[in-house]
Amino acid sequence: MALTFGAMSIAQLSLIIQSGKADPVDVAEAIFDGIEQYADKAVFTALLRERAMREAHASSKRIREGRSLGALDGIPIAWKDLFDIEGMATTAGSVVLASDAPAKQDAAIVTTLKNAGMLAIGRTNMSEFAFSGLGINPHYGTPENPHSRDEPRIPGGSSSGAGVAVAAGLVPVAMGTDTGGSVRIPAALNGIVGYKATRGRYAMEGVYPLATSLDSLGPLCRSVQDAIWVDAAMRGLTAPNISWQSLKGIEIVIPRNVVFDGLGPGVAEAFAGGVERLRSAGALVSPIEIAAFDEILALMAKHGALVTAEAFALHRERLAGPEAARMDHRVVMRTRLGEKTSMPDYIAILAARARLIADTERLIGNRLVAFPSVAHVAPPIAALERDDELFVATNGKTLRNTALGNFLDWCGISIPCGKGEADMPVGFLLSAPAKRDDALLAVSLAAEAIIRADRI
Repeated sequence: MALTFGAMSIAQLSLIIQSGKADPVDVAEAIFDGIEQYADKAVFTALLRERAMREAHASSKRIREGRSLGALDGIPIAWKDLFDIEGMATTAGSVVLASDAPAKQDAAIVTTLKNAGMLAIGRTNMSEFAFSGLGINPHYGTPENPHSRDEPRIPGGSSSGAGVAVAAGLVPVAMGTDTGGSVRIPAALNGIVGYKATRGRYAMEGVYPLATSLDSLGPLCRSVQDAIWVDAAMRGLTAPNISWQSLKGIEIVIPRNVVFDGLGPGVAEAFAGGVERLRSAGALVSPIEIAAFDEILALMAKHGALVTAEAFALHRERLAGPEAARMDHRVVMRTRLGEKTSMPDYIAILAARARLIADTERLIGNRLVAFPSVAHVAPPIAALERDDELFVATNGKTLRNTALGNFLDWCGISIPCGKGEADMPVGFLLSAPAKRDDALLAVSLAAEAIIRADRI
């Protein structure tokens, strides 16, 4: 029974809590029992049992007295180790921040969801400083993908623990951040839903940054409906304002360039199946050339990556001091690449970005964009830990598809669409230009069952 509540969707769990069939206190206790019994101890970096139980008792009292705060009252949530939690240092997956002063207050979005009645269960593991799409962490351990049956495989990053916590049935939802794919990648590789909102849709105060020009937030959960409920609460709404939209006549474009390069055959087959099912449901799917994709890659080759430049600016003093020796050497190596991006380079990147965002918005219009979330299924951990060159190459390929959306300021949602090599999950990414989140979520709500085809 210990894992049952954590394995439910928010919608399922909310129904039994609000109807009085389950008490939030019992739910919280069962969640902690499930985490304790789970063999992989690298999923969480800290548990908040005392706080969560206080919140659960308060939720239980409200519901018994007919004062429920809404559908999320009593629902457990896990927080990536980038969000400030009052009384704790925010370590961002790194040991060098462990001795920092405790946060004086929760991050703004933590407070918002607390005010909706959610129970803060713990902090989830992540790639150090959120700077990898693989989820490997030498300090706190690497959470193993729960779908792997042959050998330990990566969880995806940087929201690694968040993805595993939901996929393993430990919690119904976990909050992640996404700078280059860090919500959508672990969602795809773990066979769950991951929604990256348009940058700026939610309050960012109290969230440890990576690259502020790209940083965004979003939940990892079991369904699009769950994501919509959490999204509404994060925006301070008492109920969602997004409703199901018919797929008939909905226009979806599939890029011909970049995103299918080096695609695993199993990924290609699973994605193609999702596309055909959408067509059969009445969606109008057509190929398109998105020139901006090639231009972004060329821009990075010429001037460096925007994320790397901003990450270097953030960590420059740390990299020049003794703390660098205590960091993951692969994170240090990648971050130091940002030193090569000069101020003229950085200005050129920003100018090109503004132009490419405008160009693609004109090209895409009100249509959605679809392509595989990640070009491959989750690879084995051991080889990546042994071989730095393989790590760098795999990290780049893992981030490629999703990072295009971050650069163009898109919103996106990864939905499971089947299995690929080694019977591992594949993600189907639907995206839209900035601030078209409501339209994206409305279509995704209808498309989810068709894309999934009950395969995962």
